[in-house]
Amino acid sequence: MPLRALHRLAPLALLMAFGQPLQAQDTPQTITAHGISVFGDLKLPADFAHLAYVNPSAPKGGEISEWAAGGFDSYNPYTIKGRAAAMSNAPLESLLTGTADEVGAAYCLICETLEYPASRDWVIFTLRPDVRFSDGRPLTAKDVLFSYEQLRDKGLSSFRTVIAQQIASAELLDDRRIRFTFKPDYPRRDVIQGAGSLPIFSQADFEKNKRDIGESSNIPFVGSGPYMFDRADTGRSIVWKRNPDYWGEKLPINIGRNNFDRIRVEYFGDYDSAFEAFKAGEYTFRNEASSIIWATRYDFPAFKSGWVRRDTLPNGNVSSGQAWAINLRRPDFGDIRVREAIGLMFNFEWANESLFYGLYTRTKSFWDNSDLAATGKPSPEERAILEPLAADLPPGILDAEAVLPPTSGARQLDRRNLRQAAALLDEAGWATGSDGLRRKDGRTLKVEILNDSQTFDRVINPFVENLRAAGIDAVHTRVDDAQYEDRNRGHDFDLSNAQLGQELIPGAGLQQYFGSANVGDVFNAMGLANPAIDKLISLVEGAATHDEMAVRVRALDRALRALRFWVPQWYKAEHTVAYWDQYGHPDALPPYSLGELDFWWFDADKAAKLKQAGALR
Repeated sequence: MPLRALHRLAPLALLMAFGQPLQAQDTPQTITAHGISVFGDLKLPADFAHLAYVNPSAPKGGEISEWAAGGFDSYNPYTIKGRAAAMSNAPLESLLTGTADEVGAAYCLICETLEYPASRDWVIFTLRPDVRFSDGRPLTAKDVLFSYEQLRDKGLSSFRTVIAQQIASAELLDDRRIRFTFKPDYPRRDVIQGAGSLPIFSQADFEKNKRDIGESSNIPFVGSGPYMFDRADTGRSIVWKRNPDYWGEKLPINIGRNNFDRIRVEYFGDYDSAFEAFKAGEYTFRNEASSIIWATRYDFPAFKSGWVRRDTLPNGNVSSGQAWAINLRRPDFGDIRVREAIGLMFNFEWANESLFYGLYTRTKSFWDNSDLAATGKPSPEERAILEPLAADLPPGILDAEAVLPPTSGARQLDRRNLRQAAALLDEAGWATGSDGLRRKDGRTLKVEILNDSQTFDRVINPFVENLRAAGIDAVHTRVDDAQYEDRNRGHDFDLSNAQLGQELIPGAGLQQYFGSANVGDVFNAMGLANPAIDKLISLVEGAATHDEMAVRVRALDRALRALRFWVPQWYKAEHTVAYWDQYGHPDALPPYSLGELDFWWFDADKAAKLKQAGALR
């Protein structure tokens, strides 16, 4: 799990980035608060009644069910070994949690208060006295320390790197208090939020089950969260049930949330079979990612009868940054001209019109759908940041427009882009042979596009045809989900799908995705190692104000795009969802979370009508 997502470990709260501080002071030397901020003040006071976007009277009960692809053989998502079941981290909570309507807000969840100096050199978390794991054992500061040590010593390599940079020590003060002291040379902006976002394991559970955080596990975690393991058909389905004795049920931050008695996830081998199962009512909620299905296949009887509802809902998140990552570990892709040529041969405009029914927008930036994306030529402030780093970045970084993906024509093979790609490959020394394939030093220029999704066939096959027209020996390799995951983890691919979008307040997670120290990690899909990027990441991490951060992020975005290590795909700036009409949600959804597993609820009256009509069993 990437560090940037650790704030999401509060069960089912698919929320936004770390932190926002309250200004209540016990003494002139320290601040004692119910939360902390990256920039500015907290929206919610210490005595808030509930989150603004929830229905505080939402009923409890019922089930919601969704689908996942492939299968699973583990319940440990904190290792690259095995394939963890959906929501395997659902039982776990953290000291702090975010909200879905504030950027950079973190409020106390397991902690009652946090105390820190203005310098943020250290923090003391005081735990609530009544926190319990689902097995009834109290959660104490010893469990917090144990969890930190597990992740520090045995967590994913990129996470170990970051935590070692940030935290100097963790010290137990008593059963309810733990102190984290931070490294003197690391930026202070969100170190407290980072420490407070760590998932908290039960030390007793680890000892009883002889767990190793670095190994896959066939035993679900025991946690303190509102949901706990219920049952599973290994590899096929899993059910999480609401803990009837959840310690935090009445906390203001939990009012109107965690409303379903059960959350079920059904696994399917491919997208099409999953859709057919949804039509038959085998699961009940679907976040539709297929444009062709959305545009052409919602004509089945349950939909026409009004039993299934389809909605387009707002989405204020940064886009996913969906792209094909080009594996820079392959020597032939070290030449930026080769990478640019590959990118020229994907015709998004044709695909969007012919395959996607015009539903998508081209991915252009790692911060699409936000004001952090670089645009036009560098501003004077961006140029000042980039100038000392220009030697390690492509020519033009100081004066040229921000790199955009190529625009193509209405035909699948755009002749203008083909000519441009051919010129780049000629310049890079890849000459065309009598068979039409390009060779250099006796070897053929090969590109394998790795894919585990049936729905991507219709996109990849034309891309392969275009690449072959440029003389590239391109192939489309379909593998099952287990092979796909293994090959990605082992960096055994040329091009493979990646989600490279970042946060509205990016921090140490940037190191995992783009940092040289993590070139071998699964999150740095392309294997990027560039000293200028490393420096820009450190500047973003050290930004003291939002304006300063925004300028530095735009400079970083500009530099990343100039390196052309991806072939950008597409995104939608809204959620397209379909569900059997037995759920409710607040009229106004928060900008940063769809929240169907968080603050939606089961409507028993609607469900009864569906059953009476014979729509659902």
